[in-house]
Amino acid sequence: MDPHAAIWEHCLESARLSDIGLRRSNNQDSAAIMLASSQQKWEERGHLFVVADGMGAHAAGELASKLATDSVPLTYAKHLELPPHEALLFAVRDANARIHSRGTANDDFRGMGTTVSALALLPCGALVAHVGDSRVYRLRGTRMEQLTFDHSLVWELRAARPGASDDTPFFIPKNIITRSLGPNPQVQVDLEGPLPIQIGDTYLLCSDGLSGQVSDDEMGKVLLALPPREAVQALVDLANLRGGPDNITVIVVRVLGPQVAKSKNSSPASKPPSPPRRPVHPAISSACGVLALVSAVLAAMQMRIAALAALIGAVLAGAIAMVQKFSRAESFRWPQRPLGRAPYAACDCVPDAGFAARLADLDRQLREAAANAHWKIDWEAFCKHESAAAAAACAGNHLEAVREYCRAISCMMEQLRHQSELSRGGRF
Repeated sequence: MDPHAAIWEHCLESARLSDIGLRRSNNQDSAAIMLASSQQKWEERGHLFVVADGMGAHAAGELASKLATDSVPLTYAKHLELPPHEALLFAVRDANARIHSRGTANDDFRGMGTTVSALALLPCGALVAHVGDSRVYRLRGTRMEQLTFDHSLVWELRAARPGASDDTPFFIPKNIITRSLGPNPQVQVDLEGPLPIQIGDTYLLCSDGLSGQVSDDEMGKVLLALPPREAVQALVDLANLRGGPDNITVIVVRVLGPQVAKSKNSSPASKPPSPPRRPVHPAISSACGVLALVSAVLAAMQMRIAALAALIGAVLAGAIAMVQKFSRAESFRWPQRPLGRAPYAACDCVPDAGFAARLADLDRQLREAAANAHWKIDWEAFCKHESAAAAAACAGNHLEAVREYCRAISCMMEQLRHQSELSRGGRF
C-alpha cells in the first residue's frame, strides 16, 4: 500500500496487483503508485500511476520494466519547473534513455525494452503518457473507454486503413509492438489530456496479460461490481482461468470525491493551500553575497564610488530575491485543447445475464475441479457467495450476481493457490 494512502482514503481508492500468470517462469511486469504526500504536492503534481510490461531474454525484461516504474515517478516529481504534461513527457523519455544505456552497456541486456502507461490525476484533469500496448481505461457510469492507442502491428494496420473492417487477418501476429522504451536512443511518446475528472470515475491500467484474455466490456462489468481491491484480484483470476499465458498487472483507481487531503488530526483540510512560492534562483543569492563582499572590500580600500556601485548591485539582487521568495507561482499554461484523440475505443458495460452465466460456469468448473482433486476448501465461505450470486441471478439483479460470482471465484482461487503452494512448494 502507498504510504500516503491514508490521507486520501476518503476521496480516492486505489489498488494494484501483479501476477506471474500460469505459463511464465518469471514476472516481467512492474507497477508503481505515487500518491501525493500533501495537499500542496497534489496541487503541484497530483497522483501518478504507472504500469510497464518488459521484454527481453534472461532478466532483461524484468530490469527494463522496473527501471521504467522506478524512474518515471521520481523524474516526474522532481522537475517542478516544468508543466505537468512536459514533466511527464520528459520522465518517460528519460526512462527510455536510462533503459537504452543499460542495454547497450551489457550484452546480457542488449535490446531489452518495456511498454509504459502512466496516468496522472491532477487538479486540471487526467493526463496519460503512453508507449507500447499496455492500456489505460476510464469507466464513467457504464461507459468503458480506452484512453490509449495500442502501438502494435494490428492497431497500426487498422489505423492505416480507416473505414476498413476491424477484423484482422489471421496471419498478422497480435503480440508485435511497434514502440517500446529501451531499444532505441529516442522514443515517440503519446500524451492524452488533460481529460475532465468526475466523481465516480474509475481508471484501469493493465498489461496485455489482462486485456488479451478479458474483453473491455467484461473488465468494465467487474469494475462496476467491485471496489478496487477486490476488482484487481477478480480480473487477475479471470485472466488466469482463461489460460494465464502472460504476466498480468492491474491498477484500479476510483475517484470518490474532490481531492482534499486529510490533515494530521485526520480531518480533511478546509481548503487547499495557496499556490507554492517560487524558489529563489541560486545565481541571484550568490550574486547578492558576492556583490556585498566586493562592496566591503572596495570600501576598505577607500574606493568609495566602486564600493557604492557594488552595494547598489547587492541591494538590487537582494530585492529580486525577496520578490521571488514571496511571490506565488503562476499557473502553468496548458494546451488550448486536450492533447491526443482519446478515447480510441468504447463500449457499454452494463452487467447482464450473459456475463453472469459465464461467471456461473467458471464457478461450476472450479467447484468440480476442487472436488475431483480433493482440495481442502472452506466450502462454507465459497457456498455463501455462490448462493448469493444464484439468488441474485434468479431475481434479475445481474450486478449483484456478477459481484458475488466474482467473490466466489476469487475465494476458491485463493484457496487453490494456497493448497498448491503447500503441496508442491510452487505456484498455482
